[in-house]
Amino acid sequence: MTPEDIEHLAALLKARSGLILGADKTYLIESRLAPIARKEGFANVAGLLTALRTRRDEKVILAVVDAMTTNETFFFRDKTPFDQFKSDVLPAFAKSRVSGDIKVWCAACSTGQEPYSLAMMMDEARAQFPRINLDILATDISDRCLEKAQAGLYTQFEVQRGLPITMMVKNFEKVDEMWRISPKMRQGVRFRKYNLLDDLRGLGRMDVIYCRNVLIYFDIATKKRVLEQMATMLADDGFLFLGAAETVLGITDAFKPLQGTRGLYVKNMSASASLRPSATSSAPPLRAAGAA
Repeated sequence: MTPEDIEHLAALLKARSGLILGADKTYLIESRLAPIARKEGFANVAGLLTALRTRRDEKVILAVVDAMTTNETFFFRDKTPFDQFKSDVLPAFAKSRVSGDIKVWCAACSTGQEPYSLAMMMDEARAQFPRINLDILATDISDRCLEKAQAGLYTQFEVQRGLPITMMVKNFEKVDEMWRISPKMRQGVRFRKYNLLDDLRGLGRMDVIYCRNVLIYFDIATKKRVLEQMATMLADDGFLFLGAAETVLGITDAFKPLQGTRGLYVKNMSASASLRPSATSSAPPLRAAGAA
C-alpha cells in the first residue's frame, strides 16, 4: 500500500462516515479489506486501494466503508446506560408526560443488540410503568448490519454475551444453530439506514437519544456538528446517552451532564437558545451538573 492509497482511503472514510483513520492502522486495513479484495478479484488489498483512487465504483466504495466502520456491540453493553434508563429516565417521563409515547433513537445501532435490549427491558418494566410506550428507531450506515438486525438472528455466542439467561429463554427461540428474537421484540423496533453526517433533523423530534461509542471515531468538528444537531431534535426534557469514553465537555455546551450519573446528558437550555428549538415540554427540568 502506498501513502497515496492510504491517504485517499482516509479521506474517503471521513467524507462518507466521519471515521478518522490513523496512520498506524495498516494492520486494520489489511484484515478488514482482504475479503473484499478477494471477492472483487484483486490480487491484494493494495490493488483494491489503487482501484479506489483510479476508478469510481460505488458498490466497491460502499463495501469498503462498511468493512472499515466498527460494528462492535452486544446485548446490554456496559449495563449502566440501561440501568439509568430504568432508574432515571422512565420515572422522569412517567411523572412529566400526559402521553406515554416516548420516542427513542438508537444511533449507529450496528446489528441491533442495543435497541432490542431497550425493548426487552421495557417489557420487563411494563408493570411498573404501564403508561409508557417506547417508539424505538434504530439507524446505522451499514446495510449488512441492518439486515442482520432486522432478521433478529444471533449466534450462541452473541446471545450469551451480556444477555441474562431469563431474558434469552423468554424472548428468543432456537433456529438450527442460531437464536431468533421474538416477533414481539422485532415489532417494537424500526430500523432505518441513516448516516450521522446527514441532516439529522429529518428524523424528527426525539425524547431519548443513544449515541454510544461512535463519536470517538470522529474529529472534534464532526462531533460538534453531530451533537448540536441532536440538541435541536431532542425534546427540552429529553436525555442523551453517550459512551463511557465520550463527553460533550470541550466540544459543545449544547448539553450538560445529569448530576450523579455517568454518560447521561440533558440539554443546556441557555446554550440551546442559540440553536433551532426542538419541541418543548411542560415538564419541570431535571437538575443537571452545574445547575443551580
